[in-house]
This record gives sequence, structure tokens and C-alpha cells, in this order.
Amino acid sequence: MADVGGLPQGVDPGKASVARMYDAMLGGEHNFAIDREAVAAFTAIDPQVRTLARANRAFLGRAVRFLVDAGVRQFIDLGSGIPTQGNVHEVAQSAGPGARVVYVDNDPVAVAHSEALLAGNPDATIVAADIRRPAEILSSPQVRDLIDFRQPVAVLMITILHFITAEEDPAGIVAAFRDALPSGSWLALTHATDEDRPDTAAAVGQLYRDRATSPVTARSHDEIKALFDGFELVEPGLVHVPLWRPDSPEEVPDNPRRYWVYAGVGRKPA
Repeated sequence: MADVGGLPQGVDPGKASVARMYDAMLGGEHNFAIDREAVAAFTAIDPQVRTLARANRAFLGRAVRFLVDAGVRQFIDLGSGIPTQGNVHEVAQSAGPGARVVYVDNDPVAVAHSEALLAGNPDATIVAADIRRPAEILSSPQVRDLIDFRQPVAVLMITILHFITAEEDPAGIVAAFRDALPSGSWLALTHATDEDRPDTAAAVGQLYRDRATSPVTARSHDEIKALFDGFELVEPGLVHVPLWRPDSPEEVPDNPRRYWVYAGVGRKPA
């Protein structure tokens, strides 16, 4: 996007958007100069930010394929962002024909592009909603039309919970979705940590507070693991994002701690 003309209602052209920044990190085109400037500032703090974003996106693909192999055919992708390569419905429907996907985002640009991409796909849709209000998402017509809560559902929270402050109760948000899911359902999440590179995490947190639509709250390994309360983590547990079931040994970096995001997948037991 070369300019900000004709923006969807609700877009603040004076603030970088979390969704559009992530799009820029992944090399997408649905972002503005203010988003790219914020990503440049992020890159000055951590030169491998784009590598980290790609590693996070690669985890999403691996997790979705794992879940399809585990028999899941229903996905709710919270904070799904702007469509790019390897979207959940593309991965899931390729691996498991008939898989159904509901995307959820509160960014107007992300919603608009998702609606355009999903037009004509009866098994995928987008809900314009905020993860902070789980009841509204769970009761939305889109979710009720596509998701059968008598069968296992995978809820995806990929780099979204670190945009939820302590006061907004991330554990309570996860619990609201967990309690709505039947046994045999799944949670997959990634979350920034402040343990490996605390100075970097603090600087990035300040950047998002100053420039973006949402602040970042990085958390410890134990705090992130606690978000899986009521789920049983599958191997290899909660690990740095490139270490979660890599497709090949060559994908394992020499220093995984430089990837200051944890990833995990858990199952709701009977």
C-alpha cells in the first residue's frame, strides 16, 4: 500500500498496526509507511526480527499439519492478522480436505483482506472481534455456523497473548476458550519471552507502547507455560519456536535462545 487513502473504518493512520507490522516483517504488501518505519526501528533493536517472524510463521504451518495428522478438522485462529503465504486454511485444507477455519482479528485491514481472500470458500471465514471478549467470539454466527463443539477444535493463539496486558487477564482469556472446547481439543500458541534477552524485550516493549496500536508484555517461561493450564503439552513441550518439531535438523539454529519466542501445543484431556 503506497498511501492510506480509502482505509477501512477504524484505522488510525497515525499509529502503526500490530497486524500490518507483522505483514511487513514477513515481506507482505498490505502495510503503510508508518508500519515499515516501526519495523525499521524494531530491526535496529533486533536485526533478526524478520528471521524471527518467519520462524514463528513456520511453526504455525508445522503445528497445523501436526493437528490435522492428529485428526483435527476445525480451527479457530485468534489474532490471525493479514493473510500471507501459508495461511491456516490453506495448510489445513491441503492436509485435510474439508477442514474448517474461523479467523478472528480486530484490525480492519486484516479483516478486509481476509474477507476478500476467503470469498467463495465455504469452509473458512473471518470474525471481526477482539480476543479480549471471548464470549462474543464463541457466540458469533460465523463460529456457530462452522465449528461443531461436539468435535475436537484447535484454538490457535500465535503471537497474540503478549499483546494482552496482565490487567486484561491472558490466563482468563485462554480459560474461557478452553472451557468451551470438548475433550480432545487443542491449544497452540507462541509468546514472546523476556528471559533470554531482557534488554531487547524491554526495548521492543517500549517501541510498541510508543508507536503501535497495542503494547507488548513479554513473559517468562513459567508464566507462558501456565497459560496451558487444563491442557497437556505434547513433546517437546514449551520450547524456543524453531525447536518445536522442526522439519529437518538443518532448521535448528546454533543459538535457539536468540529466538526469544516460546512455542507449544497442548491437548485438553478427557
